[in-house]
Amino acid sequence: MLNATGYIVPAHKIELASKVIGKVAWIGVEKGDRVRKDQVLVRLEDDEYKAQVQQARGNLLNLQAQLAQLLNGSRPEEVSRAQADVVQARADQENARVTLERTRQLVTEGVLAKQALDDAQARYDGAVAKVNSLQRTSDLVKIGPRQEQIDAMRGMIEQAKGQLAYAQTQLDNTVIRAPVTGTILDRNVEKGEFVTTGFVGDRGAKGYVVTMADLKDLKVELDINQNDFAKLDPKEKAVVTTDAFPDRKYQGIIDEISPEANRQKATVQVKVKVLNPDDYLRPEMNATVAFLAKDQPKAGGAARALIVVPASALKDNAVFVVANGRAVRRSVKTGGVASDGVRIDDGLFGGEDVILNPPARLTDGSKVKTK
Repeated sequence: MLNATGYIVPAHKIELASKVIGKVAWIGVEKGDRVRKDQVLVRLEDDEYKAQVQQARGNLLNLQAQLAQLLNGSRPEEVSRAQADVVQARADQENARVTLERTRQLVTEGVLAKQALDDAQARYDGAVAKVNSLQRTSDLVKIGPRQEQIDAMRGMIEQAKGQLAYAQTQLDNTVIRAPVTGTILDRNVEKGEFVTTGFVGDRGAKGYVVTMADLKDLKVELDINQNDFAKLDPKEKAVVTTDAFPDRKYQGIIDEISPEANRQKATVQVKVKVLNPDDYLRPEMNATVAFLAKDQPKAGGAARALIVVPASALKDNAVFVVANGRAVRRSVKTGGVASDGVRIDDGLFGGEDVILNPPARLTDGSKVKTK
């Protein structure tokens, strides 16, 4: 129905960046390497991040110790000391009382001046205040800390836990891993270069470390002329070939149609998903896509594109086609018998390599060789 040429592109191209800034300490991949999901690709220098984790952990341990102290309350020794201070203060108070009474008697008899009485009264009042203060302190030591103090300390501990978790996350981010299984398309950094999360300079810090893609998920990017665009429908089936390997055919289906046209080119971008990619396909290869004709009513009767296979290829309402060096079993729906074979109404796209006279021992997935 329609042939179009374009380029093979990965469905998702990932420019892998770092979440933290730092200098590259190690890089373990080269361009073209295949990597697994979560495989370590790059390590950044992490001394500073380790120090931050250690500092945050020490702060948390300190606060936890303070909370334990509050929860345990005062030690028996502290309670005994507070009570001893009260006893000593009461003794001083009693001594001050006796001195005050004696001074008052001597002042009354005229032996001492009134100033001496005032001084004795002041010493007694100070002793009474000291006893009251030490008694309240002793009572507080027995009761222990307030609940508000304990709650405040617990809040500080939660904050310290968050700081430790953040520092640990920053440390973990110095190890850059593959987000998906795929192939390294480009290596952008070398050991000793600086990686940043902000600005990117040609000779300064780098914004991303590698470019990668899953080469098992490929598409053909096409620019379809607006005059031909009406011939295509979403999910249109197609056969994909490449200039490099014209004898290899790949099944395809329209996966994406641009919502807007290109005014300068008078085209609409269409992407065809390759259903059976293999190692022969590479991004940026030239590719030709042949869209298959559909049943279309025409004037004077019905007409359709015929797919015919030799009768010897049929086995239990199925045929075997060759894909990537293996036999693939396809269930088919047959129609009438044509002059050159049996018509296939459903099950084949058209253009597949069909195995003639399949042997009885041939199974789905068996390795085959073509001549």
